[in-house]
Amino acid sequence: MASNAGGDGKEPINEQVVANIYANMRTEMNQLYTKITELEMEVSEHSLVIGAIEPLDPTRRCYRMIGGVLVERTIKEVLPAVHRNKEGLEEVVARMKEALEKKKKEITEFELKYKIRIRKGDGNAEEEGSKKEASAQGVLVGPAGQ
Repeated sequence: MASNAGGDGKEPINEQVVANIYANMRTEMNQLYTKITELEMEVSEHSLVIGAIEPLDPTRRCYRMIGGVLVERTIKEVLPAVHRNKEGLEEVVARMKEALEKKKKEITEFELKYKIRIRKGDGNAEEEGSKKEASAQGVLVGPAGQ
């Protein structure tokens, strides 16, 4: 989408084209924010599970959802898999944060190139998003079940 802006050396024809490209870039950035938040919540859930089952007897039975099927395993079998999943999620979050930084830089350059200014009303959407993120993170607080 950014290639429309200057990939072939031509400038966008009018303000509407610039506005559409900019809106698409902002949408992509917001989608990245949303996905990062979602994955960070999953990492947090994995941490809670690890914290809850690590001190238990390794031979104790536990249940794990795999592809929509609940399977019975021992803690000794499940714990390494949960650790691997958590590490994989953390790597994905790190890559997505890098992509987000690139997108922010691309948007900033686009704003400077076309002298785009954000109105005060647009800032509320970002504030609202951060409020949603903060409230979503509070969901995971509480004692672990049996």
